[in-house]
Amino acid sequence: MTGSAAKGAASAGMQVVPGLAQRLARWREVRMPFASTGLSAREVKLVNKLVDASRYLEEIFWRQTDPEGLTLYQSLAGSQDPKDQKLRRYLWINASRFDLLDENKPFVGTTPMSPGRGFYPQGLTREQVEQYVKAHPEKKDEIYSPTTVVRWHGDQLEGLPYHIAYRSFLEPAAKDLREAAELSADPAFANFLRLRADALLSDDYFKSDLAWLDLKDPKFDVIFAPYETYSDDLLGVKATYGAAVMVRNEKESRKLALFEKYVADVQDALPIGPEDRPSKRGLQTPMEVMDTPYRAADLRHGYQAVADNLPNDPRVHEQKGSKKLFFKNFMDARVNYVIVPLAGYVMLPEQSKKVTGEGYLLGTIMHEMAHGLGPTFARTAGGKVAIREAIGPIYGGLEEAKADAVGMFGLHWLTEHDALPKDKLEECYASYVGGLFRTMRFGTGEAHGQAEMMEFNYLSEKGAIKRQSSGRYAIDYALMPDAIAGLAKELLEIEATGDRQRAENWFKKYDVMAPEVQASLKKASSVPVDVDPVFSFTERVR
Repeated sequence: MTGSAAKGAASAGMQVVPGLAQRLARWREVRMPFASTGLSAREVKLVNKLVDASRYLEEIFWRQTDPEGLTLYQSLAGSQDPKDQKLRRYLWINASRFDLLDENKPFVGTTPMSPGRGFYPQGLTREQVEQYVKAHPEKKDEIYSPTTVVRWHGDQLEGLPYHIAYRSFLEPAAKDLREAAELSADPAFANFLRLRADALLSDDYFKSDLAWLDLKDPKFDVIFAPYETYSDDLLGVKATYGAAVMVRNEKESRKLALFEKYVADVQDALPIGPEDRPSKRGLQTPMEVMDTPYRAADLRHGYQAVADNLPNDPRVHEQKGSKKLFFKNFMDARVNYVIVPLAGYVMLPEQSKKVTGEGYLLGTIMHEMAHGLGPTFARTAGGKVAIREAIGPIYGGLEEAKADAVGMFGLHWLTEHDALPKDKLEECYASYVGGLFRTMRFGTGEAHGQAEMMEFNYLSEKGAIKRQSSGRYAIDYALMPDAIAGLAKELLEIEATGDRQRAENWFKKYDVMAPEVQASLKKASSVPVDVDPVFSFTERVR
């Protein structure tokens, strides 16, 4: 019995890290209420039905990321012991036994995190998979599919489709979506919900993704699919389910028209060859600012996203484009409780004052826009390949860094072409650097933390960010445009060529936190690392 385990606790006998209370303090609880004022009784019922559906994806997500952690979480449900309650809450924050803020090391028990999580057999290695697929090329599609669970069947590897593996959760989720469709006054949204219900039971999301992009300024919207592959550290291809229930913020959404107008122009201006920046002219780039009163699964646990660019299917990008979503309540919480106070500790005072909610919002808008910019596929010796497949498990960190760099490149382009006031640029750069410090605190166990560590080190190498004798950091505004353009070029070329070795070398060089950066961030230890949302709706997993 060590750490926080104590006599009388259900966790007695388990090895729990000491200082769990301090770890919990890094996550500030913030209320995210459902503002039902102005909604009809039917609309409130619609939102509740979407929340009900989302809870089933929560059930699947835990089984994808840490089935044993779910068992432990459930075993602590009835305990009133404060130590058990702390452990249970930290399990909930991480949706696993592994601490996102400590390079995914276990905070209970000693078993290290399996890179394959619940997607692959325990002990299976990437090399084994690649050798197996080389010997059985007919199995490649099912093993590398983003929506299969890989299992041994005798001495054969097979991919069990998600819609079969998780049918007991997906069938009631699909039923809830169809019932929500009956409550919707928006025929297009109702059609999308029915198509998404069908997709849950077939794993074919293409048709419903296209219908999702066709929605015109929807009052209600949802993210409801297996989209992100950040949790797969083995092949980097398996998608986790995520859910968000959203209500349109009309006032803020109207401000996005400017950015939609220039998507194709920024694509054409990127610092790579035209063959690697296919035209975006004629494609859709819907943008929505939403209040998000409920999230579940991979959008609920750990790193709290303030925006998203979806879907991730390159076929959809080629044919129609992608949707950019901005979660207003989560963005406000991140800026007010984390970024602004953190900047006050680590940046020069006169520059930290330029870190603003508006500057951060502009950078975030461009970041999400940039996820849809650059190459659509990698051109490899073997032909056209999905970029995430070519790069492998580090794709998540690479793509987040690319979106940051291309987004800031795009902001500079907008000011140079008088689409944004030139005097906004320093505010945007300061807010971007303030955001780098915020995200670096997640370390290399999380894709965004990896990305922003690499960006910071690259920009420091180029002299655009400099450490002062006081331990604070200064931005050289004059050097930022060229440094950002160089960073964008490097990352775009890696994706365009699908060069996994070049990507791995990049990570080795730049994905390291220098001791002096650690020392500066330690001075801000009283600032939370992220928020832990508290919704009006009951959260649970069984």
